[in-house]
Amino acid sequence: MKQILSFFLLSVTFISALAQAPAGYYNQPAGLTGAALKTALKNIITNGHVDNGYGGLWTGYATTDRDYFYENDGTILDIYSENPNGPDQYNFTLGTNQCGSSGYSNEGDCYNREHVIPQSLFNSASPMVADIHFIRATDGKVNGMRSNYPFGVVGATSFISKNGSKLGTSVSAGYSGTVFEPIDAFKGDIARMFFYFVTRYEDKLPNFTSGDMLGNTAFPGLQPWALNQYLAWNAMDPVSAEEIARNNASYTYQGNRNPFIDHPEYVSQIWGSPVIDNQAPTAATNLVANNPTSNSIAVSWTAATDNVGVTSYQVYANGTLKATVSGTTTSTIVSGLAPLTQYTFYVIAKDAFGNSSPQSTTATATTLDAPVGGGSCGTEDFEMITGAANTYLTATWTNNGISWTATDSRVDQTINNKAITIRNGNLTSSTLSSGIQSLTLTTQLKFSGNAGTINVFVNDVNVGSIPYSNVVTTTTLNNINVSGNVVIKLTNSSTSNRVALDDLSWACFGTLGTAENQKGKSEFTIYPNPVKNNELFVKGENLSKISKADIYDLSGKLIETIANPFKHSNKINLKGVVKGTYILKTDNFSTKFIVD
Repeated sequence: MKQILSFFLLSVTFISALAQAPAGYYNQPAGLTGAALKTALKNIITNGHVDNGYGGLWTGYATTDRDYFYENDGTILDIYSENPNGPDQYNFTLGTNQCGSSGYSNEGDCYNREHVIPQSLFNSASPMVADIHFIRATDGKVNGMRSNYPFGVVGATSFISKNGSKLGTSVSAGYSGTVFEPIDAFKGDIARMFFYFVTRYEDKLPNFTSGDMLGNTAFPGLQPWALNQYLAWNAMDPVSAEEIARNNASYTYQGNRNPFIDHPEYVSQIWGSPVIDNQAPTAATNLVANNPTSNSIAVSWTAATDNVGVTSYQVYANGTLKATVSGTTTSTIVSGLAPLTQYTFYVIAKDAFGNSSPQSTTATATTLDAPVGGGSCGTEDFEMITGAANTYLTATWTNNGISWTATDSRVDQTINNKAITIRNGNLTSSTLSSGIQSLTLTTQLKFSGNAGTINVFVNDVNVGSIPYSNVVTTTTLNNINVSGNVVIKLTNSSTSNRVALDDLSWACFGTLGTAENQKGKSEFTIYPNPVKNNELFVKGENLSKISKADIYDLSGKLIETIANPFKHSNKINLKGVVKGTYILKTDNFSTKFIVD
């Protein structure tokens, strides 16, 4: 059920008393609403604002960003690592753990200055670049992962910090790009920093870059989707004692205040009250799983319904989240599965407010055997890579007896644990035996940029491409079909897109070809080839002793299995097999044939 949530979630009188704004500080906007109230507040918080410089933030954090509310130990209160419900996994000591020029590789290395509104949007200009009201002391690694993405609700996740802050694909209504989502305890804090920023600097907004967040006019000052999302966060996470203390300390340090902490009612008086959706979507129905290959199964379903709108579907296989698709999509191919394995699927629908539907009906399907010709030849999980963080270099390592070289690459990004990230370079294997029939790769675009493709070369011949975007995607490239010794090379030719690669695997090509395999001295031949009238004949010794014949297409999909195929004759009836090239595999031989 959709309901209007009253903004007065916390006593305004109590909050105002604690906030300790000077007497008369907010006299000017009395009786105003909307854009006029916003401009009046802008004038109040501009007067008295002292720019202490970017370097001064480190000094400011001594009073503004200290934990006297959770652990109460005086460590840095970091919204990206704080666990409000238990002990933090790590803490920062003021000054001692401050990030320096050497940077950071892991969470907990150091804290730095996080511009909640990225400084790239205002070209690092003063006084914005040093305004402590929206610049928090946060973990350096998580700050780097957040980059300059907007804040929003995450669907498919590409990164999760140790306190549960997330980076991934937005399911906030009206925006589908990459967003960063803080934990619930600090969503209101983030929202009120945005409201402060677009009020304090409303006259400068036309000259700022939007970053898909800011508006280009003084009112309302935010993109519609961002305004709706931050109004909802402001309502769901009211002003806390920690925010009040930080506002007071910031006023002492900088000479101005965040009016939306002092007077939460100003938010609704300027922008209106948010609509809060507490109704979960219905369950998706009629789930179907079909079209299996050796590593994928297609699933489809009838759409769920929601009072506002379904924004995404999460697809689970044997209880594990395998894919997230948009709310307008009702089918997907789940890849990266194991051969000859039974999978039970279900789907959960989500809306923009994070409400989850019940599980859908379930559907079960089994993957096929690995492609004829040898099955899986090898894998590379990139867990053996080493090197410095935040730098691009030529990386070399050996794993499972295979040597790898990655040029213009960095080793500090992750997908499933370690991954190799390529920018205008390539990943090349040493020489592999047994050929290659297919190749599977997981990709993700890191930082910023546009979707694109990784080119796949075998023995320096381009055999296809694999897509990448900011969503983690696993793709199989079939029908490569190169026998003998091979060298795999994956190339990213973009000079700006930084693409992480993980979970590389490939299937052997082996003996797939026109030549027949012979066992002992017995010879087997097939005729006619191409096949006419759907009848394939086989000539050879002891045909009646062959127990099974399998027919595959060139993608490795099993088309038909025939028990005792030559018990009564030397003919196989191919009724129902469409035109194309196929493989006949028996106990004694395998060979390729064409159906005309």
